[in-house]
Amino acid sequence: MHKELYSHFHSDEHYFVDKAWDWVERAAQNHAVKLTDFLDPRQAFILTSLVNRHPDVHCRLDGGYADAERRRALIAPDYRDLDGEEMEMEMAVLSVSSGDGKFLVLEHGDYMGAILGLGMKRDKVGDIHVIEGGCHCLVTRDAADYLHLNLSQVHKVHVQTELLPLNKLELSSVKLDELTLSVASMRMDGIVSNVFRLSRAKVLIPIQAGRCRVNWKAEEDPSKPLKEGDMVSMQGFGRFKVLEVEGVTKKGRIRVKIGKFA
Repeated sequence: MHKELYSHFHSDEHYFVDKAWDWVERAAQNHAVKLTDFLDPRQAFILTSLVNRHPDVHCRLDGGYADAERRRALIAPDYRDLDGEEMEMEMAVLSVSSGDGKFLVLEHGDYMGAILGLGMKRDKVGDIHVIEGGCHCLVTRDAADYLHLNLSQVHKVHVQTELLPLNKLELSSVKLDELTLSVASMRMDGIVSNVFRLSRAKVLIPIQAGRCRVNWKAEEDPSKPLKEGDMVSMQGFGRFKVLEVEGVTKKGRIRVKIGKFA
């Protein structure tokens, strides 16, 4: 049945659709409870869509705090209480710190690179919060001890790690560099080229190669119109959010406020 759903999803997502539908069917037919690793928002959307199509299954999403971007899912038969104490989401906070002054220049990507450099899979890691003097990183409990024992260096800076309970998590304040653009249209390629200061021709290659995502979904159509609230990322360049469409100028151009993630 789920193969009929392929038309709703990008071809790159069919592998995850298969995997998620298998979790849903096991919950329904075998009364199995499945705790996934961390899902990105697009994967969480796909899973929720599939769960909603099955009358006997429900799921809970949790990333360790209220506004988490990456979350684990607990999938179970609908008679199971997903908020019960025995339904543990199995997450820990990996605190990374150093007394070295140079440490303060480290960014999200530096921590992520150091963790992946240890052979850790991306889906074992939730949101990373860069805070003063270090970072707090959500990780699956089965990965926590390994990272605690082995993460000793981030971008040539020696670090110490500590495992903390979720109630000790410190959140970073999201820094957005705001810029206002004047564009001829809301086409994705035009706005992406403006934000990342690339020529229109230069952005076409990564877009058509599937390296650009809108709301975490691969988007290969350069002419796709963007709208307020859209989250756009391009591999190797960063990401931004369309904060506001402010209106049209006398010359017929559109003023758009963008928030670029620092």
